[in-house]
Amino acid sequence: MTDERRKALLDIARKSIAGEDVRTEDRGERSGAFVTLRKNGELRGCIGYMEAISDLESEIKMLAREAAFSDPRFPPLSLSELPLCTIEISLLTKPERIESIQDFMPRRDGIILSLLGRRAVFLPQVADETGWTREEMLSALSEKAGLGPSAWKSDQAVFHTFQAEVFSDDEV
Repeated sequence: MTDERRKALLDIARKSIAGEDVRTEDRGERSGAFVTLRKNGELRGCIGYMEAISDLESEIKMLAREAAFSDPRFPPLSLSELPLCTIEISLLTKPERIESIQDFMPRRDGIILSLLGRRAVFLPQVADETGWTREEMLSALSEKAGLGPSAWKSDQAVFHTFQAEVFSDDEV
């Protein structure tokens, strides 16, 4: 993706959060995506879909607003906070099931754990942000899914991996 296209998607996200009327066009682009907000380097909101739910521009517009105002982990973003926030977009490849957890490569891959009707996801950049080892990451993923820290070791655990093209408005 060109830097110009990246800037356009980031602009759609920021204007959408600010409440501006953002017109989007369907260019036929489809991708799972996440929009992440960071305030002073700290997570302030993150919402996404593993697979496309609409055209990319419309999806980014919606996810940006959800990350800002509907992430249940945080209070809704105030408009005075928006200038302090960095917006990051992750465009995802289609998740693929892996047969062995050894096929999971932290820093390259994002990972999805499914077990006992629960599911949790970490984007590829989580490994870099936290500095976790593979085992620490899988334990945290298990806990994120509402399971015990060693649940990932279960024979019934199912894993999918994916990659992401990640860019933010402090980089482009």
